[in-house]
Amino acid sequence: MTRPRFALPSLDDLTTGGKRAVAAALAGVETARGTPALTALLDAAAANARAQVLGLTGPPGVGKSTLTNVLVQRARATGRTVAVLAVDPSSRRTGGALLGDRARIQTDPEDRGVFVRSMAARDRLGGLSDDAVAAAVLLRAVYDLVIVETVGVGQSEADIDLIADTVVLCIQPASGDSLQFMKAGVMELPDIIVVTKADMAEMSRRAAADVSGALALAGEDGAWRVPVIRLSAATGEGIDAFAEAVANHRAFLDADDRLSDRRSTQEKRWVEEAVKVRFGTDGLRRARALAVPESGPFTREAFLATCLTGG
Repeated sequence: MTRPRFALPSLDDLTTGGKRAVAAALAGVETARGTPALTALLDAAAANARAQVLGLTGPPGVGKSTLTNVLVQRARATGRTVAVLAVDPSSRRTGGALLGDRARIQTDPEDRGVFVRSMAARDRLGGLSDDAVAAAVLLRAVYDLVIVETVGVGQSEADIDLIADTVVLCIQPASGDSLQFMKAGVMELPDIIVVTKADMAEMSRRAAADVSGALALAGEDGAWRVPVIRLSAATGEGIDAFAEAVANHRAFLDADDRLSDRRSTQEKRWVEEAVKVRFGTDGLRRARALAVPESGPFTREAFLATCLTGG
């Protein structure tokens, strides 16, 4: 077990200490995994979520970072603080983030209300590593809006559902994305679908029609009807409609305890995913047979890890 080289900030430190405290906590996520101090901090953050978490997923080049820039500007214009967690595929050589989405997100370094961080997906393709989930949990306890970007072209998009309150699937015109996502079976995943580059008018309309058809084939069982929105982050077309869709989905979640139910389900999945990554499917089967004490999700994960390693 790797021990931290510095004292982790408390949750109070995170909410008052600015970017330096947040950066220190995120460094601790990567260097102090499994330590009691980090486990306690993560459980405290999980229990004190304040942000709306927006998950953007889709293939490289679809325009997620451009959209993120617009969303950050709009949030700051209304006085909301915002954090961006850009989760990139990992370099095979270094294990670090391969695309470096942070470089494409334009923010004022002097603005204390914006925080941007890139993280590598590690062994999770375009999905979320355990470290990325933990980082999002911390950011969610500090900022008003958290935007999580992931890259994927198939089932790996499903990982964004581990942390996002609202999942946005981004598709670009003339790319065949809608057919690809139908084949991958991820049309059940998004809460909102965005067709980017709406300035490519005819192709954009055709892509939106294809996506709407794919949704009809997949079926819509729940009370929420997934909107398909054409937008251009470069020109501003469709941005207001997108913001309205996000607000409508938040109102939907706030009704009938849907948000708390969603987050409770996510916490259970964090624990199971962490156990499965570390101990495999057999370890997960053994973990499910254990009596786990009532506690925060990261304490539960640590308890199961101790049991499965015979500690």
